Amino acid sequence: MAATPPDRRVRVQGVPVDAYPALAPETERGAVRRITVVGEEVLHRPCRPVTGFGTPGLARLIDDMFATNHTAEGAGLAANQVGVDLRLFVWDITDDWGVRHVGHIANPVLDETPAAGRRLLEEPEGCLSVPGPYRTLARPDHAVVRGQDQHGNPLVIEGHGYFARCLQHETDHLHGRLYLDRLATRDRKSALREMADRGQEAFDRRAANAARLGK
Repeated sequence: MAATPPDRRVRVQGVPVDAYPALAPETERGAVRRITVVGEEVLHRPCRPVTGFGTPGLARLIDDMFATNHTAEGAGLAANQVGVDLRLFVWDITDDWGVRHVGHIANPVLDETPAAGRRLLEEPEGCLSVPGPYRTLARPDHAVVRGQDQHGNPLVIEGHGYFARCLQHETDHLHGRLYLDRLATRDRKSALREMADRGQEAFDRRAANAARLGK
C-alpha cells in the first residue's frame, strides 16, 4: 500500500487551504511601521491583554504588522515590536518541511511540555528588534499556543521545528523577553556589538523592500 503523501497546503490560522497568494492579503492592505529595537522600554515589560476584539483598529494593526514583518523579511512579529503594548503576534513562515504557515493570535498561552517528553533543538535564532546577529539557542522542537483570533474566537496553533521556535520566540516577546535574555552574558554582549556594527545594513534593506512594495 502506497504511503499517503504529506499535505503541503498553506496553513492559515492553522487550517489547510487549497489556494493562497504569494503576498498575504493583510500584507497588501497594511502599512509599514517602525520596528522597535532592544533597549526600548516597550520591549522589556509584559504586554496588556487584547480586549477590543472585532474592531477596525485591531484589524488595521494586524494588517500593519504583516506588512512590517514582510518588508523586514521576518518570520513573525509581536505587537510591542511596532511599539504597541498588546498581547498579539503575527506569522508568515515556511517550516522545515516546506509548509507555509500564516496567521495571527491574541493573548497566546504556550502549553507547558513535560521535561520527559521535551526534545531540544539547538539552532541559530535572530530577532527583528536585534537586527544583524544570530546566536545558537536551544528550544523545544514542538510548541502549542492557545489564544484568540481578532474576533475573539478560540484558536489553537501547533508548530514543529522552525515554526515551533517562532511561536515560542513571539510568545516570549509578549512577556517582555528577547532571545538575548536566554543567552549567556558573553554571547549576549557579542550579539549587541554585532548589532551595533551591522544593524544599519538591515535597516537599509527593510527600507528598500518597503519602497519596492510601495509601502
